[in-house]
Amino acid sequence: MKCYDCDTEARTDTSAIGVCDRCGLLTCQDHSHVVPAGVLVPNGLGRTLSPLPARRVVCQTCRAAETPR
Repeated sequence: MKCYDCDTEARTDTSAIGVCDRCGLLTCQDHSHVVPAGVLVPNGLGRTLSPLPARRVVCQTCRAAETPR
């Protein structure tokens, strides 16, 4: 499978390594970012944030949209 951004740039030399967690498009190593993600775990009758973050893959476009300016 090909990376969406590489396909729009007419690049054919890359393969997708993941799926953007936000928009669902395929992304390659050059166009993806691995970012920490908070995980809620059971704690008594409620839930709490795990001290160990998980990770998720996002494309460059979604990463830019998520980054505070």
